[in-house]
Amino acid sequence: MAVDGSARLTVLTVLSGPSGVGKSTVVAHLRAAHPEVWQSVSATTRKPRPGETHGVEYFFITDDEFDRLIAAGELLEWAEFAGHRYGTPRQPVEDRLARGEAVLLEIDLQGARQIRAVMPEALLVFLRPPSWDELVRRLVGRGTEPAEVVAERLATAKIELAAEPEFDVTLVNTSVQDVAHELVALMRPTTT
Repeated sequence: MAVDGSARLTVLTVLSGPSGVGKSTVVAHLRAAHPEVWQSVSATTRKPRPGETHGVEYFFITDDEFDRLIAAGELLEWAEFAGHRYGTPRQPVEDRLARGEAVLLEIDLQGARQIRAVMPEALLVFLRPPSWDELVRRLVGRGTEPAEVVAERLATAKIELAAEPEFDVTLVNTSVQDVAHELVALMRPTTT
């Protein structure tokens, strides 16, 4: 399908991979070049990090409000990590998909599995680090979390890396620009 001479972005795309692999950086680069791609903003029970804004990086909500969203079926997926919960609000995603807009979810493995169960047509993309050592360097180099949280993220990363075969496509993050370009290409329907 062409719109104004260019291929239209389509399908729900889920980007997942271990913490520290660069998902947020890739998505920021992609959205700067392709603002037509809508990225869902997750809800979380954790406190904002320095520089984060409610409604931009996350919707920062209370545990009670998160419980209400779960009970009402208002989350497409949700997971708990490091004592905090994260989830994707259902209605904004469904509204944009119904309008034919390209939707990108940046979520963890548990969330990607839940999306596969409720929206099997979604394209699941796994973002892999160039090496284990590089992933460790990125996580430690962030300096935003205590050592015990970094250790937990690394332990979780080993589990997440083992789940790579569950995804439709794997991209290796050796270049943010290249990965963002490949991701947009995956979101376009093939033309003959």
